[in-house]
Formats: sequence, structure tokens, C-alpha cells
Amino acid sequence: MSLSRARVRRSSCRSTSGRALLLTAVTVAGALTLSACTDADGGGKPTGSSGGNYVTGPSGIARVAKGERDEAPKLDGETVDGKALDTTTLKGKVVVLNVWGSWCPPCRQEAPYFAKVSKELGEAGKDVAFVGINTRDNSKQNAASFEADYGITYPSFYDPDGKLMLRFPKGTLNPQAIPSTIVLDKEGRIAARALVAVSEETLRSMIDPILAEK
Repeated sequence: MSLSRARVRRSSCRSTSGRALLLTAVTVAGALTLSACTDADGGGKPTGSSGGNYVTGPSGIARVAKGERDEAPKLDGETVDGKALDTTTLKGKVVVLNVWGSWCPPCRQEAPYFAKVSKELGEAGKDVAFVGINTRDNSKQNAASFEADYGITYPSFYDPDGKLMLRFPKGTLNPQAIPSTIVLDKEGRIAARALVAVSEETLRSMIDPILAEK
């Protein structure tokens, strides 16, 4: 092989290697970075689509029929107030998971509805538990201040790197935006999801049918 051809080959290899490294970096970044702050309930909603074993209706809520639901992953770790939490201990209750950040305007918009609905369902003795997943906050103090400001009394995982969201298998109703809301049925299976800030009416429409299931 001539010297000039060898140089061309080495240059081509370096170029290909560089593109491969760039592609890998972009792929990893995409996997670890959730969409930030989706518009509030009412904007940018799907008009009706399906994927995997779930169907997204015109309201933007994706739902799964009772016999086709996937098991939710185990979510465990430390909460904003420093306590240990494991969602597998909540089986037997409907579990409402809300992904939020104190820096996220739509999260602030929906927070009063979560505070109100969680309080009212708790006072009514309903078998439902609310759990937050705080993400992308660089300190627990910011997250704790958010909870205090909006009267959030249920626990939230402190998950600044978004690792808990990555436990949801691809093809399931996994959280893909901030905020996201996911409802688990009493058997710990994924039943519904919203990828926008929700209103009180939307939140109740996600919870009530699952609570009513036998």
C-alpha cells in the first residue's frame, strides 16, 4: 500500500471513529435527559394514537386495559426530607407518581391540584397513595421549599439525576417529560400516564377509574 493511500485510510478511520463517538454521546445524552417542562394541560396534545399496549386519547392521557398492563419497576431511595421510601410496599393501593422540579413552571401550575386531590382522597379514606419524583433540582432545599409553598404533604423521591425514571422499561408508559404523571393500579401495574401539567379534573379522571376497579 502506498504512503498516500495509508494516510487516506488512517484519516478515514479517524473520521469514522469521531462520528461514532459523537453518535454515542448524543444517544447517551438523549437517554439521560428528559424533555423539560411540557406546556400545561390543553396544549400540544396527541389527537389519538397507540403504541405498545396503550392508547392515547384526545385528552392526552394514555391508558392501558386492565389485562394488558406492565408491571411498574421498583422505585426506592431517599426522599426530599431524608427518609427511605420503596413503592413496592404500596401494593394494594392506587399509586399516583408525579415527576416534577421546583424550577419547572408547569410543575408549579399543577402543584395546587396535587395538594388538593391528595388531601381530599386521603380524608375520604380512599386506597390511594401519592408519591413525587423530584428531578433536576441541585439541592433538597429548593425541593423542600416547593413542597412547603404548595402544601405538598406526601413524600417525594429526591432524584436529581433522573435515574429512577430510567428504570421504566422502553415501550411502557414511562415518564418522558417534566412534569409527567403515572397512575399504578392496586397490583402495581402501569395503568395511565399524562406527559403534560394536569388540571384537577384531568388528575381525577386518571385516578377515579382505577380506584373503581374490582
